[in-house]
Amino acid sequence: MIFSNLSQHDRYTVLHPLFQGAFDYIRDTDLFALAPGRYPIVGDDLFAIVEQVPGKTREMAKLEAHRRYIDIQLVLEGDEQMGWKPLADCLNPVSEHSAEKDIRFFHDAPASWVAVPPDHFCIFFPEDAHAPLVGSGQIKKVIFKVAVGPA
Repeated sequence: MIFSNLSQHDRYTVLHPLFQGAFDYIRDTDLFALAPGRYPIVGDDLFAIVEQVPGKTREMAKLEAHRRYIDIQLVLEGDEQMGWKPLADCLNPVSEHSAEKDIRFFHDAPASWVAVPPDHFCIFFPEDAHAPLVGSGQIKKVIFKVAVGPA
């Protein structure tokens, strides 16, 4: 997991060939004007999902993990907390991995929480279970789904 301010994004573009495309999209797009939904950037290899939802309590949040995609989660409005735990330490799955939705949920509690204010982002790799959308009030964010390998 990586937590950083948007002003530091250049440090992370070397980690994956599609990360630059995500950060270019952030720079070139009025993200605040986007309605909730899915926005293709590079087909199924890189796309954005805009969410605007009420925050959940820590007790309501479930850890989730993905196999095919890396998440870059950028908070636009609201104060969000995101839980984290190494996937290898998650021992209590809710169900099997859904290949269709590329997600698996866990009953395990996060090992730590990070406060993610606007203009900050977290990058979650497949080995990072994460519990997003914890906070009070409305949270507006963009999740960039970056394919681990070619689709």
